[in-house]
Amino acid sequence: MPVQIVIPARLASTRLPEKLLLSVGGKSILQYTYEAARRSRIAVGVIAAVDDPRLAHEVASFGGQARLTSPDCQSGTDRIAELAAEMPEVDIFVNVQGDEPEIDPAAIDLVAQTLIDHPEADMATVARPIRDADDLNNPNCVKVVIGGNHRAIYFSRAAVPFPREGLTPAVLQREPPVYWHHIGLYAYRRDFLVWFAAQPPAPLEEVEKLEQLRAIDADRTIVVARVESAATGIDTLQDFQAFAERHGET
Repeated sequence: MPVQIVIPARLASTRLPEKLLLSVGGKSILQYTYEAARRSRIAVGVIAAVDDPRLAHEVASFGGQARLTSPDCQSGTDRIAELAAEMPEVDIFVNVQGDEPEIDPAAIDLVAQTLIDHPEADMATVARPIRDADDLNNPNCVKVVIGGNHRAIYFSRAAVPFPREGLTPAVLQREPPVYWHHIGLYAYRRDFLVWFAAQPPAPLEEVEKLEQLRAIDADRTIVVARVESAATGIDTLQDFQAFAERHGET
């Protein structure tokens, strides 16, 4: 069952302009991410789906493969769907965000294998346990409610489920966990991905600003695999500076 990693890459970025081209130790953020993705053992290849020739040139400079996609794509998922429509030989596409240079290749393999192991599912993703009340109450920490057979029931920026008897340390430390932090790493079946990108946003998606709710609204199946930690993406200047320090630059 061929698995293709796609890194959707957009040049413009609001909080940190052109962040994918920022360099640490002679490598761009995009190169770090691409090289981490190439260490996947399950994927047949890695392609960067870019929106600008500068990004395509950057990928070519380190020997990677890039495809120019439409500048009208509204999301990274749309970029991947554009490639998927041209690659009928691939069964599963994995979405690796371009601003995650420290992503664990094992997590990429896990999300792909999870979808392979669940033939009833349309998508797979990953989540880690939430053990801290501040994370639980942070709207930027997206929560996923997981039901039977590892199926995602709902995604929210709110603290769900609500602890009627109070949020205690015992609730946060419960095993299996009650609260899960959704990590934005996805695997999709090709036909589902093409369908998904052609659908309008769902009402709940528009409220929460979480596109995975489009699948939930349509009663499509998302399965969730457990990870214990997740890489930090590069969203702000502070994120970039911390990454540079971890790699020996100040």
